[in-house]
Amino acid sequence: MKIVLAIDSFKGCASSQELSAWIEEGIKEVYQEAVVQACYIADGGEGMLSAIMQNIPGKIMTCSVHDPLMQPIDAQYGILEDEKTAVIEMAQVAGLPLVPYEKRNPLITTTFGVGELVKDAMKHGCRTFIVGIGGSATNDAALGMMQALGYRFFDKEGHELGFGGEILEKVHRIDESHVDKELKACEFIVACDVDNVMYGPRGSAHIYAGQKGADAVMIERLDAGMKHFTEVLKHKLDKDVAHNAGSGAAGGMGGGMQAFLNAKLRSGIEIILDQIGFDAHLKDATLVITGEGRIDKQSLMGKVLSGVSKRCVSAGVPLIALGGGIADEHEEHEGVDALFSIMRYPMSLEEAMEKTRAEKLVKQSTKEIFRLIKLIKNSAS
Repeated sequence: MKIVLAIDSFKGCASSQELSAWIEEGIKEVYQEAVVQACYIADGGEGMLSAIMQNIPGKIMTCSVHDPLMQPIDAQYGILEDEKTAVIEMAQVAGLPLVPYEKRNPLITTTFGVGELVKDAMKHGCRTFIVGIGGSATNDAALGMMQALGYRFFDKEGHELGFGGEILEKVHRIDESHVDKELKACEFIVACDVDNVMYGPRGSAHIYAGQKGADAVMIERLDAGMKHFTEVLKHKLDKDVAHNAGSGAAGGMGGGMQAFLNAKLRSGIEIILDQIGFDAHLKDATLVITGEGRIDKQSLMGKVLSGVSKRCVSAGVPLIALGGGIADEHEEHEGVDALFSIMRYPMSLEEAMEKTRAEKLVKQSTKEIFRLIKLIKNSAS
């Protein structure tokens, strides 16, 4: 029996690596002879760097950069074994957890640190970049990132602009004279799992800025600023990206990277599954186990569960999903053969997310699933 594990982290509770180890222990208690292959998974947000680097040979690099409030921090990125491909996780330098709750304000937070990571990787010879843009604290349409890479932005009076989403409404001229010429030769693949556009009711500000500290007035200002900036992009760079699916991801990061870097936006989970050679793991697999902290209707809309289920259906391999909880709305399995919650009795969210308890629940649930599989298998024989 060959079991492939491709489970996402239970956010705030356990990593993909920890969950995989717990599940393997549960399997081996019932099927000691089972072959278990763990593929560490993430969907493009927090944990993407770790997931890829745990599966693919390469090295982790550390460099000094700036956080969303332009405070110095040390951050990591990966260089794969080809020594030309860098893996950058935006959350490392522009993630929401880096900003204290009382200081969250997308008018001033910047993506500058993301550009610094790219710049450092270019110095080490990288020309292909896989960039996960989930979990951001920003709404600056990648302006900060571009500033770190040498772009300069000016208002109507010719004054150079500072940082943050507040400058969107002021950009009048774009200066590329200080941009490294090698940047044009770089390829950017962006892990993006939403289809929001840059402005409007489904735009970056209206959908996400509230989570990043914006009040109603700020949201309207950011939305108007984003609309103005997309017009500047259209007229100054001849790039019309405002209504591209995913252009509004991470506060307009998707659209900004398309306009300045000709970035390609792809599903985060699809990028990771391709990078780790997931399809090869499915050969001769008896079963795949996937899952995430909460399984709901969003789980099958571009997240880990969605990506894994499509690959399993194509390969004809059964798929079981484990979740901390399963929403009532999730009635259709859509490529998942069975869904199981690890919860065994009523408890608060805080209790469920306590790591020792979660470990016990995951192992118990895994053992019960494989006891049933063993019973059915023995009955059939």
